[in-house]
Amino acid sequence: MAKEIKNVEYGLEKIFEGAQDFLPIMGTDYVEFYVGNAKQAAHYYKTAFGYQSVAYAGLETGLRDRTSYVIGQDKIRIVLTSPLNSSSPIAEHIKKHGDGVKVIALWVEDATSAFEETTKRGAKPFMNPTVEKDAHGEVVRSGIYTYGETIHMFVERKNYKGTFLPGFEKWVSEYNPASVGLKFIDHMVGNVGWGEMNIWVKWYEDVMGFVNFLSFDDRQIHTEYSALMSKVMSNGNGRIKFPINEPAEGKKKSQIEEYLDFYEGPGCQHLALATNDIIKTVTELRARGVEFLSAPPHTYYQEIPARLGEHMNMMQEDINVLEKLAILVDADEEGYLLQIFTKPVEDRPTLFYEIIQRMGAKGFGAGNFKALFESIEREQEKRGTL
Repeated sequence: MAKEIKNVEYGLEKIFEGAQDFLPIMGTDYVEFYVGNAKQAAHYYKTAFGYQSVAYAGLETGLRDRTSYVIGQDKIRIVLTSPLNSSSPIAEHIKKHGDGVKVIALWVEDATSAFEETTKRGAKPFMNPTVEKDAHGEVVRSGIYTYGETIHMFVERKNYKGTFLPGFEKWVSEYNPASVGLKFIDHMVGNVGWGEMNIWVKWYEDVMGFVNFLSFDDRQIHTEYSALMSKVMSNGNGRIKFPINEPAEGKKKSQIEEYLDFYEGPGCQHLALATNDIIKTVTELRARGVEFLSAPPHTYYQEIPARLGEHMNMMQEDINVLEKLAILVDADEEGYLLQIFTKPVEDRPTLFYEIIQRMGAKGFGAGNFKALFESIEREQEKRGTL
């Protein structure tokens, strides 16, 4: 029987499991970034974010056009890929967009069926179903385009026992800094152009069988200077959540417009990484040099008990510690959540990360939008892009 998810704050009622079952997804398999220097990027993510060495493919494994380093932490798997010549399509992608997310790979039971079902519903093909084999078994992969030049890859690995994928070898490294406590990808946010949000909402509904279970407009997401609109798409089991943002009219340039200008088109704006202890995780990340957005004013933290209401009784964290670390807090009818956002991790003000801990809450921190965007605007003002 379909389960109804009701969001009291915004008066939304959606049948969460109304998502069609023609595309069962078991989780995020990996996220692949195209980057200018994969070796250095892997070192950065290991050092700053606590990822571990997983797998490698490059000249030593027979590749002549690219190099890929795979890093992991708990259930998170990141692939960092660089071109080995200037004529590579990967090089062209980096020239236009800078370092960024190219592939959001989804773990499925049947990659052939996933490709057939989505393409017959209108998806543009990227890669036909392909069987890849080595001594550890076989993987079937297929892919389709989503917003911009971003790819959804379907990965079927039920007959594979290797480290990552055929063509990769285990990456043995003596340098593996300790984990910072990141567990899995909670959600991934895409930025699209003016008037395109509803187009892509419909695409995810029609092509992927997702449902829109939360919506925010410019009346809810705004500051004195800028605004945006967002809709959250989810598959049927709720394991995959893709908020989609578009700009809205404001006095000055919004963070979405800034992203679109510097990424030169739609793309994945940020990954939200889940932790079971955000205080420990953020403390460690700060000690390793990760930079976060500035804290909201002291009054924000004074108002937390009122904002959490009945959930304040279950809150385990010290508000003074949260303020010191600039961690934000919000609540919905299910519980509360804690979240914080990094500054962009590259020279272009595009990709950043969210660290999130859910204490029952299913939302996305709507009560934090104003404080968050004011902090982002302070950074935009420093860059001269507000």
